[in-house]
Amino acid sequence: MDRSYAVFGLGEFGRSVCHELMELGADVLAVDRNEAQTTAIADDVTMAVAIDCLNEMAYEKLGLNNMDGVVVSMSGNLGASIMAIMAAKDAGVPLVIAKASDDIQRTIFQKVGANRVVIPERDGAVRAARNLLAKNFLDYIELSDKISIVEINVKREWLNQRLADLNLRSRYGLNVIAVRRDGELLTDIGPDATFIMGDTILVVTDKQDLGLERGK
Repeated sequence: MDRSYAVFGLGEFGRSVCHELMELGADVLAVDRNEAQTTAIADDVTMAVAIDCLNEMAYEKLGLNNMDGVVVSMSGNLGASIMAIMAAKDAGVPLVIAKASDDIQRTIFQKVGANRVVIPERDGAVRAARNLLAKNFLDYIELSDKISIVEINVKREWLNQRLADLNLRSRYGLNVIAVRRDGELLTDIGPDATFIMGDTILVVTDKQDLGLERGK
């Protein structure tokens, strides 16, 4: 399932997010005011653009209305971060994640529209990218600080195998609670249940395990 994301700010955190998203198969637009930064990453992403993020008109050429998510990684420039968050929300981007350097910035970014705010020293850049923007995540609901419900695509190697034999709980920390098939949500999921092409599954999982079902 191809998805498109824009990453504003190409410092260490922003570059890590870009590379992680590309590995996950997403299309990535990398944006920074420093042309040297965009040139350096151009070969590693779908597109790289240098703009002044304080210039409201500069956002018009980026096509943010086509993005599934935006990551704003310019916490060293408060004004530019606020402008990028607001531009993304005005364009109708459904998920805007902002990098903050402290709790004060976290509060500001939340108030101007960021859906989620991460503080890399606490959350980790790669984990934030994988947990929040992974292409296999179709929906994400936080139940608590530790537990989430996530809807994901069924992996090809899981098809036509008994749920009990897949052992998803012990292998990946995934507790299957429902299967979505042809638009219908099936909740009567027993150990003999099998998945078919096109299924998605709703799982309850610890946030620390969210990245483990990929890359296996």
